[in-house]
Amino acid sequence: MSVRARARLRAEPDGRGGTALPVLESDGPLALRRTRSPHSTYARVTVVGAMSAPLNGDRLAIEAEAADGARLTVDAAAATVALPGPRPDAAPSTYTVNLTVGERAALHWLPEQLVSAHGSRLHQTTRVQLAATARLLLREEQILGRHGEPTGALTTRLTVHRAGRPLLDQQLAYGPGAPGGWDGPAVLAGHRAVGQLLVADPSFEDAPLPARLLGPTAALTPLAGPAVLVTAVAADARLLRGILDEATRELLDGLKA
Repeated sequence: MSVRARARLRAEPDGRGGTALPVLESDGPLALRRTRSPHSTYARVTVVGAMSAPLNGDRLAIEAEAADGARLTVDAAAATVALPGPRPDAAPSTYTVNLTVGERAALHWLPEQLVSAHGSRLHQTTRVQLAATARLLLREEQILGRHGEPTGALTTRLTVHRAGRPLLDQQLAYGPGAPGGWDGPAVLAGHRAVGQLLVADPSFEDAPLPARLLGPTAALTPLAGPAVLVTAVAADARLLRGILDEATRELLDGLKA
């Protein structure tokens, strides 16, 4: 039987310089836990998988809001593994993430990797609504197949709006059913780990960054708005995380300077 689950969280200023979590609702395999944050002004929530999911046919969703002035970090305890499940005729699973960041609010959305296991079919959608003065750090990583196996069918879409206007709309597809060439030399070139890092900050309006390479398999692209997108591929999850972590440090240090 397919699983339907929707988890919700909302962060608000607590009036004492910190951030409170008046809404923290878990559901099904999506267990939300407040955890200790290294930044005193940020609330931190960790997504803990309570069961194996998503399986083909499952419908999962998370809604997270950082209200005006709030600071929120959301991470995960482990990778999400998309699995085929017991029913070969099941529809593709869906995993929907809706993020809202208010005025002068900040959200760090840092889940662990999404692994597309052989035989799985998953459609992942991430939608972000940013206020004009909001700040966002968002990381997404896709691992195409577990060790020694081919990938499942994976489609991901990331859409971001700032002050009601489009900032980014990107769709990627891998595996069976994807357009031809997805694993060819012009796209992944044999790599099986791909990731995106999006940083949106009003500071980029006054000091936009130029487009440039970040090593042989990563590139930084300024967007038509106060944001930059880093796209990277790598041979495995460990190497990909190293590339994105280095880019994160460089970008955040630059914003502090």
